[in-house]
Amino acid sequence: MTLTPLANGLCFGEGPRWFEGLLWFSDMLGEAVHTVDLHGDMTTLPLPGHAPAGLGFRPDGSLLISSTEQRQVLRYDGENVAAVADLSDSVPAALGDMVVDDGGRAYVGSQAREGGVIVRLDPDGSSSVVATDLDFPNGMVIAPDGTTLIVAESTGRRLTAYSIAADGALTGRRTFADGLDGPPDGICLDAEGGVWTAMTLAHEFARITDGGTVTDRVDIGERIAIACALGGPGRRTLFLLSSTDAYPQRLIGTRLSRIDATTVDVPGAGLP
Repeated sequence: MTLTPLANGLCFGEGPRWFEGLLWFSDMLGEAVHTVDLHGDMTTLPLPGHAPAGLGFRPDGSLLISSTEQRQVLRYDGENVAAVADLSDSVPAALGDMVVDDGGRAYVGSQAREGGVIVRLDPDGSSSVVATDLDFPNGMVIAPDGTTLIVAESTGRRLTAYSIAADGALTGRRTFADGLDGPPDGICLDAEGGVWTAMTLAHEFARITDGGTVTDRVDIGERIAIACALGGPGRRTLFLLSSTDAYPQRLIGTRLSRIDATTVDVPGAGLP
């Protein structure tokens, strides 16, 4: 696949989401959320004092942002940013990625290497732990019919699936793919059920189907795969976020993270 550079000069890009013609993403170490269009034009939402990661949009168009070290979920309504939940008492480690369902419920991962959890944050502000004993939960997606959530377990080197009950509970835990070549980070879903996965230490993005078959790979040389999203015209543009190190702390003060884009055959589906 041919990669087209889209944006660079980032400290550590995370959490890409395609929404209303723009790619939204966090610069975790740069304390900001950015947008970029298909021409490479960017905007910046400064978030001083926060290290943002996971993003998700509620049905009203407001943006939810996980503040990793603060263990808060922020909401941006287009004008102001405010904390809508403090999850410090519910989680064992910093927050990471999130996915928001059609009803506005946010599923937020807490990235303990062992004993990680997923917290569901409901639109009324209440929260509850809905999944436990995860090995560093990371990227998450929800299938188009809203009945399945898939999460990347980074240190477990697996993708794990849950059934989503009508009340938002996660049940029926099962393995979607195991024994992956590299720790999976950010993920996105396509219309045939394939999960594009950032395989950090394998220096590639891979499309993986239920059962663990890899159907496609995008080699990125010596760079580190961090996260991906499907968007653009017909949701056939695969946006690839990469960096030069898998550990954000080593990149403080740098501007080496970037976003590339390529075209894929199978369009995106589901959430985000």
